[in-house]
Formats: sequence, structure tokens, C-alpha cells
Amino acid sequence: MLKELLHTFHLEDIQSTEHPSDFIVKDPYNILILRLPEVQNERIVTLSYAFVVHEQTCYLYDRESEELNEIGSLAQMNEFLDDKIELLIKKVKSYHYEVENLEEALYDENYDSTFMEKWLTYKKNTSLIYRLMFHATLSFELFISHHKRHNSANFEELAYADLLEHMERIRDMAQDAMDRLDHLYDFYRAKVDEKMNRNVYYLTLLSGLFLPLTLITGFFGMNTGGLLWTGDPQGTWKVIGISIVLELLFFLPFYFLNRKKSKQ
Repeated sequence: MLKELLHTFHLEDIQSTEHPSDFIVKDPYNILILRLPEVQNERIVTLSYAFVVHEQTCYLYDRESEELNEIGSLAQMNEFLDDKIELLIKKVKSYHYEVENLEEALYDENYDSTFMEKWLTYKKNTSLIYRLMFHATLSFELFISHHKRHNSANFEELAYADLLEHMERIRDMAQDAMDRLDHLYDFYRAKVDEKMNRNVYYLTLLSGLFLPLTLITGFFGMNTGGLLWTGDPQGTWKVIGISIVLELLFFLPFYFLNRKKSKQ
């Protein structure tokens, strides 16, 4: 059996679902381990595929039966991987479309409270795709170089080069989506900070407007003798007049200062 030919460490590598993408050459076989992102029920999950090439025949490790099942020639291995990569390309393209929609909603100020939840989901998934595809692409490149040098039978160089190009495209698209999400987050934070600063300004202005009133109320509310206008029938109106004058003295500098800044 082929499993008996494998080195103990190599067998442990292909059995591990956490082993990173790698290419291992060992006479008389070579091993390609690819950890790839895959779409399942609209979620991105990580699946590990371990291929063993022995005497120009490809085997795929089945994690349920724990056996190496023959899948055929190198050309058939390419077809197997091509189906997986095509589905992933479609998913990454859909992320780009969703990020664009998120951008438009933010620029039009049409976003809601779920913005950060969506942003975190896209950021998490695109980061995962990029990390996995970065290592998978390097390992797959070594696999192709090895079989090109040894002129392996049934090795369709153009087909594998096309598959490698698709993997690199997914990696680059994921990187682009991550960069756009970072810029989008910066813009979102700027918008949130702007709103917060405006609210703080209004609260400060409101507090300042009530400051003279609080001062006057505190002064005339003291339980001491000799207060002004305690016996004056017009005392209340005089206090109101002073309050209005103090409010104007406080408010007018703010008004003219903001007007000057607006013109600039």
C-alpha cells in the first residue's frame, strides 16, 4: 500500500488538518498539501487537501476513511483543483461587489448601525482568504516547478500555469479588498468623529448658555439678608434683564467667531 511507503512524519503531515500549505519531495513520491478557503452555506471555512504523487499517479487523502484514494493523472488533479478555485473566485468577486455597496452607502451617508458588523465580517473573511492563498500559491508554485523540471507525464504545463494564475488572482483580489476595507474604515471613523465633535460642540454651547443663568439663580437663591431688589416690585424683571445681557455677552462672541470661520 502507498501509505506504507510514506515516511511517518509525512503521514502525520497529511493527516493533520492544521498543517500549512507545503510541498514535500521524497523519493519515490512527492506530497502537495493545500489549505484552501471554501464557501459552505455562505460561510468561509478552511479545508486541507493532501495530494500524493507516486509513479505519475495522484492520490488524495480521504479524512473520513483515512485512506489515500486514487484520483488519476496529474491532469485529473488539475481538474479537481480547478473546480475549487473557480468557486472561490466567484465568492471573492462577490465580496468586492459587497464592499463597493458598503462604500457607496457610506459616501451617501446611507449606512446604518450594522455597518461595523458587515465590515468586520468582510475583513475577517478576506484576511483569511489572503493568508491561506498566499501560502497555497507558494507551495503550488514549487509543485509546478518540480514537475516541469522532471518532465512528468500527463503534466499539462499550460493548464497548471492557468490554475496558478487563478490562485494568484484570488490572493491579489483578497489583498485589494483588505486595502479598500482599511480605507473604508478610516473614512467611517472620520465621519463618526466628525459627528461626535459636532455633538460635543453643541453640548458645550448649551452648557455655556446656561452658565450665566445658573450663576444668577445661585446668587439670588442664597438665604442671606441684604440681597438686591428683594423689596423691589420690578426686581424679577431686572434680574431677567441682567440674564439676557449676560447671555448676549456670552453668545455673540461665539456667533461672530463661527461666522468668520465659515467664510474662511
